[in-house]
Amino acid sequence: MRQSGCPTLVIRKWSNEVVKSVIIGVSGGRAHGLAEAYRHVRRGRLVAVSTRQRDNLDAFGDKFGVAARYTDYHEMFEKEQPDLVHLNTPPSVRLEIFEAAEKAGVPAVLAEKPLAIRGEDYLSIRQFSKNARVKIAINHQLHFHPRRQYLQNLVQDGAIGDIRFIEVSAGMNLAYQGTHALQSIGAFSPRSKPINVFAQVSGASGLTETPKHHYAPDQCAASINYDNGLTALLRCGDNAPRVIGNPATHVHKRIAVYGTKGFIHWTMHGWETNIDQVYESGEHIYGEEDILGQAAMTEAMIEWIADDQAIHPLNIDQALSDFSVLLGIYQSAVNHDVVALPIDPQPDLLGRLRTALR
Repeated sequence: MRQSGCPTLVIRKWSNEVVKSVIIGVSGGRAHGLAEAYRHVRRGRLVAVSTRQRDNLDAFGDKFGVAARYTDYHEMFEKEQPDLVHLNTPPSVRLEIFEAAEKAGVPAVLAEKPLAIRGEDYLSIRQFSKNARVKIAINHQLHFHPRRQYLQNLVQDGAIGDIRFIEVSAGMNLAYQGTHALQSIGAFSPRSKPINVFAQVSGASGLTETPKHHYAPDQCAASINYDNGLTALLRCGDNAPRVIGNPATHVHKRIAVYGTKGFIHWTMHGWETNIDQVYESGEHIYGEEDILGQAAMTEAMIEWIADDQAIHPLNIDQALSDFSVLLGIYQSAVNHDVVALPIDPQPDLLGRLRTALR
């Protein structure tokens, strides 16, 4: 993450200006969500998009009224000189685009999760981030969902007392939703630092080669300990609880936080609290929450561009910490041992997992 002691990027004064945003990668629902959120972003404007497939590029540009379209993002950087890049590509090219943004003097990149896939990717990105001037955050928009914000504020304001235990789960595997789950632990307990993890994994179908490069075991269970005595239980995959009757795997993200005075429980579809023996609950529409969360996350990124002190809560340092836990889960499962965090992962950790789970 860029530090104040690094050379200053040549960027505009931000007080009364709207930042220029671009998207790299327009396939899938996430790209549409990025663009739709700009209906709610006050200080940013989507000015250009880039993807390799011309048909996809034109269809997306037509739908969202974006005239500037590029099949080469390097050309887009040169001609558009964007202030904020939304990176919606497979994780295998994250570092390549980070480096290109740094070279082009782009102030900020908001990248889709996960930050990386392999231990080797993680180490390379961690090294890059040490001296990078470009400000990078990861697109965990759930952090900014209105209901999540309300519940996070309750917990951080002490409404449930001292946090004793966090239980978090997701229906998809660690590569697809695991970092969402890990980030949510930090959202509710931001001053907790993970110190070790003990885990088990199973199922190798998620480790096969796919175009999205989202490689992970099919399911996992992990116990994570933190420096302040907090313990968290993480479950991802088929062993995670289902929160509604929908058989789709992607709709079951949830987190429960237990304290000395009560608890909160958030899911993609509803919430409940029990504080000082007063129970409340309700529902929300995920799609509506998601667009507002995406917009608020983008506004926070724009604020960080304008003010070095307004560090985005989803910044790359936090993302690296979460991904270190994920790699620790893999290494714990392979070695059948507790793994200290943060981790310098063993070489070819995914390859070793594939061999162990055959």
